[in-house]
Amino acid sequence: VQLVESGGGSVQAGGSLTLSCTASGYSVSSACMGWFRQAPGKEREGIVSLNRAGVSTYRTDSVKGRFAISRDNANNTVYLQINGLKPEDTAMYYCAARDRETCGATWYALSRWAYWGQGTQVTVS
Repeated sequence: VQLVESGGGSVQAGGSLTLSCTASGYSVSSACMGWFRQAPGKEREGIVSLNRAGVSTYRTDSVKGRFAISRDNANNTVYLQINGLKPEDTAMYYCAARDRETCGATWYALSRWAYWGQGTQVTVS
């Protein structure tokens, strides 16, 4: 199983980015997928999860409304659309996949995830 993120970069505050996570050896349509981020000097934190049924759950209200997860089954890719970027959004962004179709109430716990991508850097100035 391999997850490859892309789409990060350096943007000005207020801008938008779409991050992609393409899977191989794994079907993004069949299980819970998630996006996490880790800012310098901080712990990795969950942003949003998406279960097999297409239900998304956001970790905090601070990202809900600016972040949106979506899935393209044909391309086996999960996306994270980020609008209204703020300097505090600067972080390495990671895609993760579980080995089951449900995400669960504590999906944001890192130990729940079976597979991780290498991350894509987002820098907001």
